[in-house]
Amino acid sequence: MDMNNAFYDQDYYKSFHEKLMPLLQGKNIRQVDMTYLKKEARRFANKTKEDSHVWYSKISSRMAQKTVYLGGERVQLPKPLDSQIDVIENAKEELEKVLHLVKNLPFVHIRRQMGHNDTFNPVCNLYVSVADPRNVRNAYMWASTMFDTSRRPGPEITMIHIPEEHIMRAQILSFPEYNLNIALGTDYLGEDKKGFLRQAMWLADEAGMLGLHSGSKIVTVRDPMENRLKRFGVFLFGMTATGKSTWSCHQLGLDHDRGEKTEVCQDDIVFLKDDGSALGSENNFYVKTDVEEKFQEAMYNALIHKSALLENVMFKGDGSVDFLDESLCGNGRAVLFRDQLKVHHGRKMLGISAPSVNLPTLDEMDGLVFAFITRRNTIMPFSQKLTPEQGILAYLWGESTHSYASNPEKAGESVRIVGTDPFIVGSRGRKVNRFHEIVMKLVEKFGDKVQFMMYNTGGMGEILETYESNGQKKKRLVRKADRVPINIMAAIQRGDLRGVNTYEPGILGTQSIATVEGRTIPEYDVYKYYDKEQIDYYIKDLIEGRRKYTDIIASEGLKPEIIRSAEKAFKFEPQRKAHYVNGKQIQGDKEEPVVVVKTDESVSRPRRPGVWRWR
Repeated sequence: MDMNNAFYDQDYYKSFHEKLMPLLQGKNIRQVDMTYLKKEARRFANKTKEDSHVWYSKISSRMAQKTVYLGGERVQLPKPLDSQIDVIENAKEELEKVLHLVKNLPFVHIRRQMGHNDTFNPVCNLYVSVADPRNVRNAYMWASTMFDTSRRPGPEITMIHIPEEHIMRAQILSFPEYNLNIALGTDYLGEDKKGFLRQAMWLADEAGMLGLHSGSKIVTVRDPMENRLKRFGVFLFGMTATGKSTWSCHQLGLDHDRGEKTEVCQDDIVFLKDDGSALGSENNFYVKTDVEEKFQEAMYNALIHKSALLENVMFKGDGSVDFLDESLCGNGRAVLFRDQLKVHHGRKMLGISAPSVNLPTLDEMDGLVFAFITRRNTIMPFSQKLTPEQGILAYLWGESTHSYASNPEKAGESVRIVGTDPFIVGSRGRKVNRFHEIVMKLVEKFGDKVQFMMYNTGGMGEILETYESNGQKKKRLVRKADRVPINIMAAIQRGDLRGVNTYEPGILGTQSIATVEGRTIPEYDVYKYYDKEQIDYYIKDLIEGRRKYTDIIASEGLKPEIIRSAEKAFKFEPQRKAHYVNGKQIQGDKEEPVVVVKTDESVSRPRRPGVWRWR
């Protein structure tokens, strides 16, 4: 980081902050409440058939490549991009302009609170310029995700949003040491949401907790062996578009008549404590809207409720909304209200939100699951059971891949982000070390009550071909992946919690899914898609990528024991004990028929011999 110090002017940042804070009391800034924001924002909305409201923004995604952290060495970007260096070098000039704009433009100021607990509830102050009055939408939608202010303890966070700055000078300036964030030249709501949450995670880390980019829920299942209900806390880590919100809010096909249920706590950011509990951040959720009713019932019902605040979705002339039509925007979003997360149960609608946004301590539950969601399309099993050491490495590597559909030029390339958290301030190694400390203490105290899983919500079997066109390398999709059906992924997670799935040593040095609720899944055996040479290539590529990324994070300060665990993981021998060909298990050169064992009559029932219905 020393090489970067020349880019920063810490004395100026201090001076800027001192000049800025009095300006926020100016006569051009209007203190508003939710009633005012609701009335004003809806003036600029379209109204749907369900009486919900739709807005559109000029910018529909975050500006990560122009987001910088200004301050001391502890908060600086380890390796800023050229675009970020440009922002940092010109920050002083832009901040002088910010002082001028804050002094003169009309602003609304809304004060809200994050969290609902006894110890850590950041008070969030959002100042939005309404020189373009349509931007009042940002204040209204963001404020709808938070709680009312109270006497609960702070600290205080400030965010200033000036969408009217020219798009050529669009940038996000974060001052973690001053609890301040500034968004310029973009009207995307995600900048407000993540500005506050990013700062809150930094503050939580400083207070001895650990901010996690993770959903959380409480799942109650009936143990078929003991015939009693068990409660599990579940963390779901995942990059954007891997299914974090989907699986945080999914019912998993549980049997409500037998007392089973999912209770949603959070879908995005939580603050993990040493006792295994997690403080929630948001009262309502800001989610992607590419939701299908048959697969994501609770989210769909919340999205079609009149309370939903929709953004950049396909709004038709007849007042209807098509959530799967992304011809206008591939990042349709909505604020959905937790109390509208409901599923059908007979003729009734059953709410699935937990009574609290906070996850209880581990000694109040039967188990705690750290589940890492990845999205890969080649050899990755749909489910892997990890040791605690492997779970820490899963947090370190935070893996997924670019898809052919979303980014053809980078299709198949690995994406690695520590904790799948692109909002880490300062050293990423510090985050991994803290995760290691908390997790190993929990394992030491609670043993097998702490579990680690990795779920692949992508598929298997993809083949990409690289070719040259006009001197440039391009990629062609030769064979699409067979995507994991949502009902099978639900069955995998359901079976893991019930304790009825089985695992065996797999090709990646971990325990791979062998049977799901008593049923083998030979149709998704890796040898059905690739030969040994291809599999070895993918394994080598995976290990090389993990090794390089570990070296990068180690340069930011990793514990020696974590590095040793990684080195051990790079030297595993792939297990090739058995695979399937044409529905028959191959054990060396010997073919054996697949045996299907049903373990729980309530789980699923055969439609005809050998064929199962997944719920």
